Amino acid sequence: MTSVYKGLGVLLGLALMVILLFSSVEFVAYHMDGYFEKEYNKYEVTKAINIKMDDLLLVTDEMMDYLKGEREDLVIYTKIGDSVREFFNAKEKRHMADVQKLFIAAQALRLKTLLFAILIMGILLFFKKGYPLFWGIQWGIGIFFAGMGLLVALMLFRFNYYFTLFHEIFFTNDDWILNAKTDLLINIVPEGFFRDTAFWIAGVFGASAFIVWSIAWLLAKRIKTGE
Repeated sequence: MTSVYKGLGVLLGLALMVILLFSSVEFVAYHMDGYFEKEYNKYEVTKAINIKMDDLLLVTDEMMDYLKGEREDLVIYTKIGDSVREFFNAKEKRHMADVQKLFIAAQALRLKTLLFAILIMGILLFFKKGYPLFWGIQWGIGIFFAGMGLLVALMLFRFNYYFTLFHEIFFTNDDWILNAKTDLLINIVPEGFFRDTAFWIAGVFGASAFIVWSIAWLLAKRIKTGE
């Protein structure tokens, strides 16, 4: 039975990584103070589309609310140059509707994974299997990072290829292929923005995962020593 308990611990470790990954994405996108403004300044976005920073940040806030399902649509008017116009065109709205579906699905998956993790933890603690619990968490984290490490290595060499592949897998249309001459969305989130965001997500996720792994290691060591 020990192997079964350890297996449950590994599943718990994997579940925790899924929770932390989605939470890291949410943290960078919604809770890093001034992140979008810094990125917009870095890539001179306001100059590229001739908009004031305050107006662009207001559009961004509305867009992010939409992704969370807190706004019904993306009908947002703002001043571009000397005229007031709708920021997003029809194609951009369709694409962002697809992105919203993914975002909401990820939130739902995180909740289900959290409930699954609580169930496994409850079972192992009920049967007083603390060591398999914390041992399994360490191995689950290790397995997850091995897979992630391979993915990151591939992306470092062929970022554009895997970026395109991601979109082809998760989107059933070509609305994600935007034109910088006609679509403002691609101008406010250029490729560099995605690279920077991926870097920050990886940093937050890696740091939080290391903390969880360290706590599990210390607790497993304490339990084993106590035995």
